[in-house]
Amino acid sequence: MTRETPPTLDCGKTIEELSEYLSADRIPYDRHIETCPECLNALQALTGMSQLSRDLIDLDAAQLPAPPPNWMEQVMSTIQNEVRAGRSVPLPHPDPRVVITITEGALRSLMRSVGDETPGVIVGRCRLDGDIEVPGAPIDVSVTASIAWKTPIPEATAALRQAVADALAEHTQLNIASIDVTVEDLHGLNNVVFEESN
Repeated sequence: MTRETPPTLDCGKTIEELSEYLSADRIPYDRHIETCPECLNALQALTGMSQLSRDLIDLDAAQLPAPPPNWMEQVMSTIQNEVRAGRSVPLPHPDPRVVITITEGALRSLMRSVGDETPGVIVGRCRLDGDIEVPGAPIDVSVTASIAWKTPIPEATAALRQAVADALAEHTQLNIASIDVTVEDLHGLNNVVFEESN
């Protein structure tokens, strides 16, 4: 049996290396990891995953079924895909000679960050659908999440949607047409799907 190659970021670091670095409390200091946007985005996502794992341990194992066998692989794959830079989103500047952009990956990281700060919420995937490179084009935002057991789903999804809307309004001039939130699980409960659209 051959061992699968660990997922690698565009910068050359693997998710496994970043996970080990995080487990060691980021000691010794790794200059590349601490200054690389992709690595920092992945560390943030791994930190959220660690919190989710701790939440699962804190719950009564007898009451909750185990997560699916490929749960960890799915999370790692999502992290690897979402830390990539992606498309460039133009930002306005009063001087027409100045061109400023922010990457799609940075916006996904922003949405994950504000989402994970929402009580009881761990963000899964973040997606921007539409032509984000054209100012004023309508953009549909999709976010998946895991909600803490016994957290009211409508309140949690509303808070998550508002946090994402506020963050995108503050840092971009994207024309957000909708923000869809899909709850994929309840911190260990499988096959629960709940959708709301703005």
